[in-house]
Amino acid sequence: MAPSAALVRTARCLWQWEWQQLMGGLGPADAAGNYRRPAGAFTARPPVPPNASEPGAHVLIVGRSCPWAHRAWLLWCLRQLGSCIELVVVDPDPAAGRWRFAEPFEGCSTLAELYSQSGAPRGSRATVPALYSRSEGRLVVSESARLIELLNQWPSAQGPDLDPPAQQASTHHWRERLQTAVNDGVYRCGFARNQTAYDRAEAALFDALREAERTLSEGSPWLSGPQLSLADVVLFPTLIRLELVYAPLFGCSRTPLWQLPALWAWRRRFFALPGVEGTCSDSAWRRDYFGALFPLNPSGIVPAGPPLATLVNSTPAAP
Repeated sequence: MAPSAALVRTARCLWQWEWQQLMGGLGPADAAGNYRRPAGAFTARPPVPPNASEPGAHVLIVGRSCPWAHRAWLLWCLRQLGSCIELVVVDPDPAAGRWRFAEPFEGCSTLAELYSQSGAPRGSRATVPALYSRSEGRLVVSESARLIELLNQWPSAQGPDLDPPAQQASTHHWRERLQTAVNDGVYRCGFARNQTAYDRAEAALFDALREAERTLSEGSPWLSGPQLSLADVVLFPTLIRLELVYAPLFGCSRTPLWQLPALWAWRRRFFALPGVEGTCSDSAWRRDYFGALFPLNPSGIVPAGPPLATLVNSTPAAP
């Protein structure tokens, strides 16, 4: 027997109220319902340390599912910093809402403990990526934009300079444009509290992607010019997750990426760069997003998806 209309109305009201409470903890919003990323700790960019070239003196802490950590992981990979910076991958603990180490690290079993041990203000969010200095015994920076700038200046790297001087103005433009409209933009869509906030974020997201499409259609292989740059690095973690996570879960599905052919080809080129595929884990992304973000996916069902390499390297059929 179908439930009565009154019961359905009551259930919807109760769920809407509970959803608002849960979303308050998942993604804070302003009075207009727009998602606002909380401020973090260790946000200033430190100078390049004098012992930067010393093997094992520094540790880069990342998580597989976090797109902000993916940026730093890509810098570590593309600039071949493995000989001087150790990489540690933390795992999510959805039940407790935190990152945990597979094995104790500097006496800590969770990233929150390491933040506290490093002097983070009480109540600070323990997020990835984070760079740890063994000589100082503390985290030195955890803001992804500042961290990738620091890693690009790191000595003893074998890889390219990802902020080429001739492209710096264009790279800066794209980093600013992408941070708000695309990188934060997908979260502004998924964590919007109301239709107006979602519509605003969704329109800005696809306006920025269409601008990137026009730029790449003009013939340059990379976003800010002929050389790979930090602009490409900050766009890739969002676009590589688009079909598998952000379109179905966050409602970012107005324009499929295959309808933006220059961006599609750009993503395939980036994915083919040495080491990049190893930083991508589509199974972890689906498990952690669909399995952990309960207010957005109450069933906890993790949908199937195509192998990432098959998706990225396929050729979209002509319309």
